[in-house]
Amino acid sequence: MTNNNPIGVFDSGIGGTSIWKEIHELLPNEKTIYLADSKNAPYGQRTKEEIVALSKKNVEFLLEKNCKLIVVACNTATTNAIRELRNDYDIPFIGIEPAIKPAANNSKTQVIGILATKGTLNSELFNKTAEMFQHTTIIEQVGHGLVQLIEDGNLYSPEMTQLLESYLQPMIDANIDYLVLGCSHYPYLIPQIKKILPEHIKIIDSGEAVARQTQNILREKVGFTDAVQNDPEFFVNSNPAVLQSILENKYPVIEKDF
Repeated sequence: MTNNNPIGVFDSGIGGTSIWKEIHELLPNEKTIYLADSKNAPYGQRTKEEIVALSKKNVEFLLEKNCKLIVVACNTATTNAIRELRNDYDIPFIGIEPAIKPAANNSKTQVIGILATKGTLNSELFNKTAEMFQHTTIIEQVGHGLVQLIEDGNLYSPEMTQLLESYLQPMIDANIDYLVLGCSHYPYLIPQIKKILPEHIKIIDSGEAVARQTQNILREKVGFTDAVQNDPEFFVNSNPAVLQSILENKYPVIEKDF
C-alpha cells in the first residue's frame, strides 16, 4: 500500500518538534508538515473547550494540506481533545500521553515523578491512566512557566534553572527513581534537568513510542510513501525565529496566520 500524502504534526508551539524529530529519524522518506500554534501557547492553561477548538483549527489546516494521518504532538491537546478529533474526522490520529506505564512498571522505589502542564494533569484521560497504578506513588508537578520560557527563546535562562530546581527538588526528596516528562516541550530541558537530578533517576519521554506508533499506523492502515526523500515543511503563526532556532536553521519556516 503506497500513499505519498504527508504526515501532519501539530503542537501548541515549538515543543512538538521533539516528537517530529523522532518521526523524521525513523521515517526519513515520509513527507511531514509541522504546525506550531505558538500564538495560542501554552494550551496547558486553557479550558477543555478552548483546547478542543484550537485542536480542530489545527486539524483543518493540516487536512487542507492533504495529510494522511495527524500526530497530536501535544500532551494537553491529546488528553483533552483527541476523543473529539477521532469522532469528528475520518483520519487516523496518534496522540501523546505521559509515559506513566513504563515508569511505574520499572520503578524500584515505587515512587515516580510527572512534570506536565496543568491541562494534562487535570484531564480525565491522565487521571484514568494514573488510577491504573495504585501501587505506585505519583508525584505530580505542574510546570508553571516552562513552556512560555521555551516559546520565548529563554531555554537556558537563570529563571528556567530556578523553576526547574523548585519543581524537581521535592521529587528528589520523595525518592523518585523515574521522572516522566508530560509535555512535548520538556525534552528540550533534559540537559538542564540532568544537572539537577541524581544520576540514578531515569528520564522518560514519549517521542520514540509515538514514532513507532506512527510507523505501525502507516503499515497497517495508511500506507508508506514510495518517494526517496521529502523535505519537511514548518508553519508557525508567531515568533518564527524561535522555531527556526530549535530546528538549528536546517529548514525554512513559514509564518502564516491560521
